[in-house]
Amino acid sequence: MTHQFCTVQDEGRLRIVTLNRPEVLNALHADANDELAAVWDEFAARDDLWVGIVTGAGGRAFSAGNDLKVQASGKRRPSGPRGFAGLSHRFDLEKPLIAAVNGVAMGGGFEAALACDIIIASENAIFALPEPRVGLIAGAGGVHRLPRIIPMKKAMGMMLTGRRVAAREGFELGFVTEVVPEGQALEGAKRWAAMILECSPKAVRASKQAAYRGMDEQKLETAMRTIYPVQQENIDSQDYIEGPKAFAEKRKPNWLNK
Repeated sequence: MTHQFCTVQDEGRLRIVTLNRPEVLNALHADANDELAAVWDEFAARDDLWVGIVTGAGGRAFSAGNDLKVQASGKRRPSGPRGFAGLSHRFDLEKPLIAAVNGVAMGGGFEAALACDIIIASENAIFALPEPRVGLIAGAGGVHRLPRIIPMKKAMGMMLTGRRVAAREGFELGFVTEVVPEGQALEGAKRWAAMILECSPKAVRASKQAAYRGMDEQKLETAMRTIYPVQQENIDSQDYIEGPKAFAEKRKPNWLNK
């Protein structure tokens, strides 16, 4: 299928989605967000795809956020329910997502990266939530996700000023998983994807769901005593038996995702 605002490449069980508007630093508008939402909907529905990567075309930007020229023209319309890049308001995807950030990730671009589970950033990556500088707030998850990932005072320092944070500082703050040399963000993300793909897909999804839902619980004991839906699916699966069996037989497991 041909896409207008992104490219989609499936490599085995891995889907790589590239935001493809390099002429505007991969800034997105409602039509682009809707297209990406459909791409991620298909990813979620397909049993043969287990891990996703999102990155940006060109070496200058992951995404500069909302296309403000479209907004200023008065032709802006609201994006669909999945939000920026089809990711910011997607709360039901249990498959792991990796953001390969090359260059600028600002506003909605940073929020799309924060919606992923792992962020791999090249050394030239720059992160910011500059919305207050143009009379907006980071309402696509930035003002909510960032304080859940890093200390509140550090998050406020970014959100109230719109200041730019380099990849190394992002790693020190805790929202970047790994910093790689410039030009190697996608390769780094693929390396992490390969490690995930060595694991049981159901166990990976159960771990993701339990971690996120468990954080919503006020008490640690409640979270630990709760069996979350995908966790139960994992317990009931053939792979729940295959993993220990393969270990005992000293061989690689054959994950069936069943």
